[in-house]
Amino acid sequence: MLGGAALAVAGCGGGHRSATPQALQLRRADLVAVSRALSGREQSVRSEVAATKAAWPLLARGLPAHVSMVSQPAIRTATERAAALTLPGLFEERQAAAITGPGSGLTGTYRTFSILAERGWRMIGAAVEAIERGSPAAARFARANVALYIESVYDAHFVLGQIGKQLLAGYKKLGGQAAFGASLTQAEVTALADTYSESSDQLYPHSKVRLGS
Repeated sequence: MLGGAALAVAGCGGGHRSATPQALQLRRADLVAVSRALSGREQSVRSEVAATKAAWPLLARGLPAHVSMVSQPAIRTATERAAALTLPGLFEERQAAAITGPGSGLTGTYRTFSILAERGWRMIGAAVEAIERGSPAAARFARANVALYIESVYDAHFVLGQIGKQLLAGYKKLGGQAAFGASLTQAEVTALADTYSESSDQLYPHSKVRLGS
């Protein structure tokens, strides 16, 4: 639901043809600020993606019957990297509400990614702990619900992979290199789009786990 809402927001902001020069200038300035914030998070995002991809094959089909077969270090690392993701102040809901044009949707999409990734991995770690060391009732509850947490991690990375496309489309809509000049070059946008792309961030295979499995 969060992912769908964020992607829907990406289309907001309207076309620029009817916008005043002042409104266009503001939208471009907002996209530059959002791009700088995304650039500042590249290292932590790459780190989380690498850790998640390393752990994903252990979970894509659900937890095994014996969770001792799941690599605890891999899950722990992914959980720690997701927890280390920080939300730029500009992307906080209150500040993001003032962002105009294509930049607005980008803030919501990134925020959705960070929430889903952090909560998903935290809950997966808690589920493994409950199954290994909790009461029988706690273990049953964890098994019954772990699919939700695994799917959250998948959805987080699906959403993350949409940011690059949104950024490229927004940059083009607002005039591209000719309009932005040195404030935000095509090369910078292309590099960011590669980091936040489906090929870089999505998880394979798609989760096959079902509730109660």
